[in-house]
Amino acid sequence: MMKLINRDSPMIAVGILTYKTILESLKKDDASFTGDGYVSLSIVYLTFSLFNWLAPSFIAPTGPRAAIVIGSLIYIFFMLTFLFPMTWLLYTASALLGFGAAIFWTGQGALLARCSNPGNISRNSGIFWALLQSNLFFGNLFVYFAFRNKAHIDGHTRLMVIIVLTAVGFLGVIFLLALKRVPDNSEMGDMDAEIPRSAWSSAWYALQSAGKLFITRDMMLLTVTFIYTGLELSFFSGIYGPSVGFTEKIHETPKEYVGIIGICIGIGEVTAGTLFGILGSKTVRFGRDPIVITAYVIHLLAFALIYLNLPDNAPFKETEDVSYIDPPKIWLALLSAVMLGLGDGSFNTQIYSMLAGDFVKQSAAAFAIFKCTQSVAAAIAFYYAYHLGLGIQLGILAVFATLGTITFCFVELKYKQLAKSEKTEESEK
Repeated sequence: MMKLINRDSPMIAVGILTYKTILESLKKDDASFTGDGYVSLSIVYLTFSLFNWLAPSFIAPTGPRAAIVIGSLIYIFFMLTFLFPMTWLLYTASALLGFGAAIFWTGQGALLARCSNPGNISRNSGIFWALLQSNLFFGNLFVYFAFRNKAHIDGHTRLMVIIVLTAVGFLGVIFLLALKRVPDNSEMGDMDAEIPRSAWSSAWYALQSAGKLFITRDMMLLTVTFIYTGLELSFFSGIYGPSVGFTEKIHETPKEYVGIIGICIGIGEVTAGTLFGILGSKTVRFGRDPIVITAYVIHLLAFALIYLNLPDNAPFKETEDVSYIDPPKIWLALLSAVMLGLGDGSFNTQIYSMLAGDFVKQSAAAFAIFKCTQSVAAAIAFYYAYHLGLGIQLGILAVFATLGTITFCFVELKYKQLAKSEKTEESEK
């Protein structure tokens, strides 16, 4: 399940459906197993949100590389628990996964900051995002063929999937262990005169610094942007795909397209990361705000197409209802998926670029706040997704997309002006 539970939420695309499908199959094979996917997800989100605040304290004495390796091993442990279907073990592993995800993602952000400087941070963020989101393509493709034409996932198939993904996970850990130590450029520097040297003092200092950073004006403004990324993450990772699958008039076999929807989202994500990775040196001249505004427009267009193409009750159950386009078009649904991925990739690459660039001295705390806020918003979105119609959900997304774009551009403008004034001062010397 490494690739199925390996995103900011930390679930991706068809991963939630696959996760739920495997658990339902386990219930049929073992009557004593009563584990529920949504209960497990709730536990993961809760612990992920809480432990994000403690992640900087963990990283302060250990460093980001150790945090990433330990987090990866926890992901692998979670995968292996599916070989031993016990309800208490599933929920315990879910709680542990929340901790692993917190240190894993915060560690990744801190390491990205250490490996970058203002001149290459946009390029590095784009490359990082493209490589990260490639799992949407390969993971969904693997699951599509592994689970093809199977309503029930038998024990042999489950074993094969777990062994393959566990092997990939261990291979990833080996590569992580091969990473060289990167000099620390993410200390809190000017926030205090001295930085405590002991492990416990460093951990306490990191926690305090995260709290101080959270209540600053810039971070409070960025929190609105973080909330939007959490809301739209839930939408494209767990709501949009099933909505297409439930719309019976869109195709003779609509459920077969749920996996393809995930692949299309992955294409959009990888395109965004690759584009900004290649053009990072050029786009950095104009700043991050034009890219975020472009992503905002792309998402608004995608929301409009989805509203016109899918019925309002599509998120809840199989339906023969239609929206304004009758019959609904599968190609339009796939195009919307690409646009969702492209917009999400654009938003996230610029957020990573800002946090690892402008907040480089507080990168661990900044990424912890980002992941905590995003995961809380994602959890809220998953809750209201099963109570509100598609139209209202898209309306909520449009409102927060507007607010999040405004707040991001406001903060970006401030750092643009600071950079410009610093260059002016240097030239006058």
